[in-house]
Amino acid sequence: MIDVASLGWPTELVGELDHRRLKAPSVKLRSARLGEHGDAFFCVDLRIRRPNADDFLTSTELHSVEHFLLEGFGRLLPEHFVSVGIMGCQTGFYLGFQNEGRADLLCATLAHILEEMQTAAAVPYANVEQCGNWRNHSLGDAQRVAREILARREHWLDAA
Repeated sequence: MIDVASLGWPTELVGELDHRRLKAPSVKLRSARLGEHGDAFFCVDLRIRRPNADDFLTSTELHSVEHFLLEGFGRLLPEHFVSVGIMGCQTGFYLGFQNEGRADLLCATLAHILEEMQTAAAVPYANVEQCGNWRNHSLGDAQRVAREILARREHWLDAA
């Protein structure tokens, strides 16, 4: 069993929650489990827009922010970052980590990525060699979404 409270996560918000309660932008621990060989796996819910509020991220926003998250977490937490997944409901992302689940570190790393996005010259991997839909990117849209997330930084862990 993983003690998620000692990692800084509000225990009452861990797991699946009624989506009508979710706030955005927010960062919430969706799951934490131990693998059969003792590794800890963490799935973090990065919610950018409130579910069912008719304010969804466009495919271009999702795609461009995904590239920044993939590059940033891969560079800054290379031993721990597993993957980023787009939520099909177009309200955010799932972030996967191995053997790192501290809320303060993950939030600080996310903030660093979002702040770096503001001075980026291009969306990472937005080229024909590294992306299957390389024309569907917008640096400006990604930067605007990053500012939206950063504006609520002090409340990220207040997910519901």
